[in-house]
Amino acid sequence: MRNYGIMQGRLTPTKGRGIQFFPFDNWEREFRLAKDLGLEEIEFIFDFDRYEENPLWTQSGKETLKRIMQETGVVVHSVCFDYFMRRAFLKKEGDNKKKLRVENVQVLRHVLDAMEELAINLIEIPLVDDSSLKNEREKEEFKEFILDMVSQADERIRFGLETDLPPKEFLSFLKDINSDRIGANYDSGNSSGLGYDMYEEVTTLENRIFNIHIKDRVYKGTTVELGTGNADFDGLFKGLKEIDYKGAFILQAARGEEGKESENIEKQTRFVKEYVSKYLE
Repeated sequence: MRNYGIMQGRLTPTKGRGIQFFPFDNWEREFRLAKDLGLEEIEFIFDFDRYEENPLWTQSGKETLKRIMQETGVVVHSVCFDYFMRRAFLKKEGDNKKKLRVENVQVLRHVLDAMEELAINLIEIPLVDDSSLKNEREKEEFKEFILDMVSQADERIRFGLETDLPPKEFLSFLKDINSDRIGANYDSGNSSGLGYDMYEEVTTLENRIFNIHIKDRVYKGTTVELGTGNADFDGLFKGLKEIDYKGAFILQAARGEEGKESENIEKQTRFVKEYVSKYLE
């Protein structure tokens, strides 16, 4: 069965916290809301802000998460390591770079241990905006870092990279890394914002795509309601049919009116299911 999921925090009013955040005040209730909406999974967020309070960091938090997954049937199959967006060592020099890299290793190892305990099998590393790979030196340093982390992680855990690299360059980078446990976390919003051909992207990356984030953006602009930006969803789903994609779809789309999160997610889910029905069933 194909899973439909939601990015954590999308079922919680923002109250000025921005488009994406860890909902400390509401994260347990989000599982019950997701169940009511017929969603099968929630993609967990591990961010830098208050990270030692994140449920993945503490034993009591892990036990609570395990219990609520069992109670609701809504599971966590993936973790978005947004921590890296704020603490990317690639852009630093000297002792500061060394310090940040050591911290990244320590924090990521802790998260990977929690994932092993909870049977979560995908961690996503964002390499966009402030953590984007801008040159060969940064690519090589990140390659060394990620291969080291893979060697320390449970063999069932895979690493999905979310990048702004053009498809052929991204494929070349993954081939250079040369690990079947490192692939792509594909984001339709990033692609539409950059003006990439979505059919070309997915048919280039093929089975290296581990997971898909669904959102829409205006070219060189912001995230907008699904179907109102420059995302070519017909091209995307045509490509997914060609590569026989069997993974999940995680809704990470624009937020609607505050206080109407569930209604907005229902609308987004219908949008995606129409394309799945047209191309993948």
